[in-house]
Amino acid sequence: MCNMLISINPEHVENIFNGSKKYEYRKIRCKQDIDKIIIYSTYPIMKVVGEAKVEKILEDSPDNIWEETKKYSGIDLKFYQKYFKDRSKAIAYKLTNIKKYNDPKELSSYGIKSAPQSFVYV
Repeated sequence: MCNMLISINPEHVENIFNGSKKYEYRKIRCKQDIDKIIIYSTYPIMKVVGEAKVEKILEDSPDNIWEETKKYSGIDLKFYQKYFKDRSKAIAYKLTNIKKYNDPKELSSYGIKSAPQSFVYV
């Protein structure tokens, strides 16, 4: 098991921390087994702000994933559909044990020079 650092828009990060977003959606599934997601909040925060344990990874059609996760998606259907437009597969990481750092960290603390477009293993 390893950890994955992902870049997330500050609005979505806030929804993860307030409990309205319990799933993180991605177009591509990581190849390794993931224990934890390290959360990097993008501009204007630009810091590693927290982490969450990955309870399970869902992989199915975008319609089926939405039906299963919409209650705690933290986003609306229109945003979701735009993100998965022309995709036959959707990935949803179910987040638990969400922890917000009291002191946000620099990417360099993880040996990373710049924010990943999607994710990077740490």
